[in-house]
Amino acid sequence: MEKKKRGKSLLSLSTLLASFFGATMIALAFAYFNYKFSEYKFIDFKEWIFYEKSDIFIPKADKYIVVFYSSREKGTMNKLANTNLNIPILAIDYYNKVRPNSKTTTFLRSGTKNSLSFIQRFNIYESPSIFFIKKHKESLYKQDSMIRKLDNLDKLSKEINNL
Repeated sequence: MEKKKRGKSLLSLSTLLASFFGATMIALAFAYFNYKFSEYKFIDFKEWIFYEKSDIFIPKADKYIVVFYSSREKGTMNKLANTNLNIPILAIDYYNKVRPNSKTTTFLRSGTKNSLSFIQRFNIYESPSIFFIKKHKESLYKQDSMIRKLDNLDKLSKEINNL
């Protein structure tokens, strides 16, 4: 009879350990998901003012490709203006040069404080860099991809199609 009791207690202990292990795995998966979700940042276009020429930019699309670039790189603005993708481009210039918008590209600029806050918020270290944003509520957009450096603006449409 002692063997039966001992077998039952081992079964109970293994069931308890399996339940604990399962609950731990679920908790870890949940924590990892929350961590990954929190890595992506928000941008509220009511608080962060960007300009198209002299008008304040008001987003209209549900999704944008954000390209942070330097207008001092020769031909960059023309390449961005002539890039034709199915998602509109928000081109944010580090040097804040004014440029008329094209059919699919909106050229944005802002004050120094706003530009530096943008660079810091999204941890942008290289130019040109690219990422997606997606509408969350009204003027609030959430980063929808990792920030990637574009090696060459000529490859922009190839890079986007491969994502």
